[in-house]
Amino acid sequence: MWRIVDAPLARRFGRPVVGMAMLLLAALIAPLTIAQQPPRQALVIDIEGAIGPAIADHVVRHLASLDKATVGLVILRIDTPGGLDIAMRKIIRAQLASPVPVAVYVAPGGARAASAGTYILYAASVAAMAPGTNLGAATPIVIGGMPEMPGREPAAPEKKPDEADKKDDGKEDAKPAPDEGGAETRKMVNDAVAYIRSLAQLHGRNADWAESAVRGAASLPAEEALKLGVIDVVAPTLRALLQKIDGREAIVDGERRKLATADLQLTEVELDWRTRLLSVITDPNIAYLLMLIGVYGLIFELSNPGAILPGVLGGICLLLALFAFSVLPIDYAGVALVLLGIALMASEAFVTSYGILGLGGIVAFVIGSIIMFEPGSGNFGLSISVVVASTVVSAGLLILALAMLVRSRRKAVVTGGAALIGAVGSVVEWGDGEGRVRVSGELWRARAGTELQPGERVNVRDRDGLVLLVERFEDR
Repeated sequence: MWRIVDAPLARRFGRPVVGMAMLLLAALIAPLTIAQQPPRQALVIDIEGAIGPAIADHVVRHLASLDKATVGLVILRIDTPGGLDIAMRKIIRAQLASPVPVAVYVAPGGARAASAGTYILYAASVAAMAPGTNLGAATPIVIGGMPEMPGREPAAPEKKPDEADKKDDGKEDAKPAPDEGGAETRKMVNDAVAYIRSLAQLHGRNADWAESAVRGAASLPAEEALKLGVIDVVAPTLRALLQKIDGREAIVDGERRKLATADLQLTEVELDWRTRLLSVITDPNIAYLLMLIGVYGLIFELSNPGAILPGVLGGICLLLALFAFSVLPIDYAGVALVLLGIALMASEAFVTSYGILGLGGIVAFVIGSIIMFEPGSGNFGLSISVVVASTVVSAGLLILALAMLVRSRRKAVVTGGAALIGAVGSVVEWGDGEGRVRVSGELWRARAGTELQPGERVNVRDRDGLVLLVERFEDR
């Protein structure tokens, strides 16, 4: 310390005086340096609607690019009916690996964290809800499974006499439901139970109620969730949330840390164009329609070479559909059946099968559309109304093609060599039973069994290569 002090100053004023002056100068400069640093932020990322690949990509990208120096908290503001299991797990992995605390906040009033949203809430460093919100109903859904028989209510498990008067403390519902459904359903439910219990135990939340939300589709409003230890905080606004969790300890990246959130500046994260585009094209109904437009566009282009627009539009739509299918849980046997159905319906216009190909194509198209999306797709199933409308349109196109084919076969041939038979022409020159005639504006060599005169009108009765066989014209 003393070596950095200028020697003449030290001799003149004394080393202690100069040292105190430098400390005072450092104390004056330090606040200016701190003031130049940007204030720490609390990033607010919205998860609204069904949770799919686009939303998962949006959340994961922001959580992976956090700067601990400028971001003190990430708030996932959530309002969702559920979503894809694969997308939910991507978000949860990013939450657990985040170096910055992640709070999940169910808001605004009237919002919900159902199904996949409940798992994401349980994985948060801080679980919070606004008044008038709810969570739960986290049972995995099998799309396309056989419906349960109506009128069957599961029998309640018998209770021991000493258990009859127990209070409902949120643990009673945790008992496993009766063994219903097939082996696949049981495996899915058991896996989901183990997953949500592990998340609950990691953050010290009510694991028994979490199990009841999976097995029995239980749900809770915000205040009851707070009482049962399912969530940590009920806060009406984001600013109130920051105040309430300030000083609270939470698990962050596997470590227990004390939160300092009171002075954080709230910053909203807007959806970029990429996420908005992905949200549209990864909707199963949109992806399905893009595939149909793409296939029909290419079929039209191949049947009418040079049209250009159908081919370009069809190619673009088909590539977008293939991208959407790459991130959605697709059963490719269903896709193959849909394409086979379209091919069979198109073949009906060229092969005489008396409707067998067309009917088979419609059946394959419907079955493929129904099984296209794999079980467990949650809110990402294909709408039955879209399937029906697409089937009707495809069948309509088939019927139209067949009607045009039948009509064309009934018409007389108007092109080629056969079109000359019966045509009327005039003699240009003639001699020794042959000469030249003009038919449809063209000169042809011709033969006849009688002598004809130039300018006389003739009928074409047959054709021998490039020679027309004619006879004198007679009005009939």
